[in-house]
Amino acid sequence: MAGSDDAPVAAAEEALYVLTAVLLTPAQFPSVLGDDYPAACAALGLTPLAEGYGLVLGQDGDGARWTAVIDDVSLVAVAIASWDCGMEYELSPDERTLVAALPGWPLALAVAAPDVPAPHDPDTGATDRPPLTPPDTSTWGSAQRRLGADEIALQWAEWRGRLDDADVLPGERHSGAAAPSPETEAEVEVEPDGPAKSGHRGVRQVLAEARAYIDAPPPLGRVRSAFASGDARTLRADGPGWSIVARTDDIAFVLLDAEPGEVIPVGRGPELPGLLDGLDKIAVRPI
Repeated sequence: MAGSDDAPVAAAEEALYVLTAVLLTPAQFPSVLGDDYPAACAALGLTPLAEGYGLVLGQDGDGARWTAVIDDVSLVAVAIASWDCGMEYELSPDERTLVAALPGWPLALAVAAPDVPAPHDPDTGATDRPPLTPPDTSTWGSAQRRLGADEIALQWAEWRGRLDDADVLPGERHSGAAAPSPETEAEVEVEPDGPAKSGHRGVRQVLAEARAYIDAPPPLGRVRSAFASGDARTLRADGPGWSIVARTDDIAFVLLDAEPGEVIPVGRGPELPGLLDGLDKIAVRPI
């Protein structure tokens, strides 16, 4: 996603050259920052307001990295939608919508503003807080696990299709890399009482914790529901050390902090549909 490189927005004490923007709302937030919306806000030192925020990432005239936090969520949503459609959109929020100007970027960007110095953190004297830095995703951990779940959600058809072609035995699992391939993973069926047929202890625990969300709703954003084809929904649920990505009309994929680089498909079976339906009912949805 890329914005208008020469679109200025008032932030810090001078113009900010916008590179991109993301939403920080209960239903849509950079999951690399946390398992839920309050955790993602805490990573930026923000109060988790119900309406959420828009994050505008850019550089000042000296090339320093800044993140402008604005409360005009609709404006940022329109900009993102326009950029995703390949349309130009000059994102120039009003100064009155500025909540905070945070040094640094919370996400890694591979782009830079033209005609200014290379991206760098602001001078330490320019702010009373350390610059934001992207979470470390160089090794497997919570941030990398959540990024993996993001990728599966975005490329569901590709992942599901490769799994169909794999023809591996239920219960058999294979090690993957930091960016695992679904064809190396086996489907794990769910028994009537809920536990995984393969006896995978981690999967059984994840399913139990996800089921508990239905009776005791977790922090906002732990369970999210997004559009999918037909009448289905794409579900995303996260918890301490795990992520689930599922389609309400299909199977689920589980990723665990304790299983580096592995994706464990969970077969539909008799119980998974009810679990997914229950999660979808408590999930937050994009407006």
